[in-house]
Amino acid sequence: MAAKIKVGLVGIGNCFAGLIQGIEYYRQNPAQEVTGIIHDKLAGYGIHDIDFVCGFDVGENKVGKLLNDAIYEFPNMVNWIPKDSMPKSNAKVYESPALDGVGLWVENRIKPIQSTKTDKQLADEIKQIMKDHGVEIIVSYLPVGSDMVTAFWAQICLDTHTAFVNCIPSFIASDEVWAKKFSEKNIPVIGDDIKGQVGATIVHRTLAKLCSDRGTKIEKTYQINVGGNTDFLNMKEQDRLASKRISKTESVQSQLAERLADDQIYVGPSDFIPFLGNTKLMFMRIEGRQWANIPYNMEVRLEVDDKANSAGIVVDAIRLAKIALDRGIGGPIIPASAYLMKHPIKQMSDVQAKVDCEKFVEGE
Repeated sequence: MAAKIKVGLVGIGNCFAGLIQGIEYYRQNPAQEVTGIIHDKLAGYGIHDIDFVCGFDVGENKVGKLLNDAIYEFPNMVNWIPKDSMPKSNAKVYESPALDGVGLWVENRIKPIQSTKTDKQLADEIKQIMKDHGVEIIVSYLPVGSDMVTAFWAQICLDTHTAFVNCIPSFIASDEVWAKKFSEKNIPVIGDDIKGQVGATIVHRTLAKLCSDRGTKIEKTYQINVGGNTDFLNMKEQDRLASKRISKTESVQSQLAERLADDQIYVGPSDFIPFLGNTKLMFMRIEGRQWANIPYNMEVRLEVDDKANSAGIVVDAIRLAKIALDRGIGGPIIPASAYLMKHPIKQMSDVQAKVDCEKFVEGE
């Protein structure tokens, strides 16, 4: 039996609620096939080998509570497992520094705790908490635009020799300076910006590559996304979206034989529609030319649960980070990052990334 993978979570929002409730769903329904992941077992690790030992947040209604209670607190919307059916946990939510993690649009919803501690005091406390709980991997589910907080947690991981899985588009694994730091300390890092199982960007880049590989000339394309959870409300603040747009746009551009001009491609979150909740709608269009310069176009509408899309990827990212730790492999884990993330340090096709991921799992 594989040892438990001890994981600390940063950001106890909808994404984590979907992750932990999804794992519990499969625990309560053992006959149900686990869908969407690479394999049920990765180097002997199954999804039930993941042990969430602590969490970190800034919400006054979450800090100090047990994880199994905090995941149901407002503004979280995931309720796949009724609260009274969720197993009790000894894992607790501790305070994280806010820094730039709370945007203007979400401050009234998040209601951050009024901290009396300096960032240095919090950093020292966090390191001790992680040591006490034996944290091996930190997973960051911070809001988009949390560049300073992401850097804070990346440094915490460097200081404590903890693997880092960065699910947001604040560039760490794909940044040469940070990547070098993780490589020099031989600490695994997987990132940046989670790529959903069947999300907007993975569909867009797959169809764009198909068109490119079949010899057509893509002339312009767009992808527009709307949703109703806190993530989309946070992204109404345009200043927080710079890295998100870079991440999503480069993910599509990387699949094209010929790069599009900046004014011929638009990929990014577009608006917040409250009644959609965790439902995400994507509208995509590709325009181009075929043989004899004859025009063509395609349009796609995708409707998905945003959190199910994310969780099925993160259970793989956690296990791949653990494999890297077990094998003493540090720095950006390129196959995992290329397959699971929008903005890896090295882009490749999804087909090749999956092959390389399989080889990594097998020790090749």
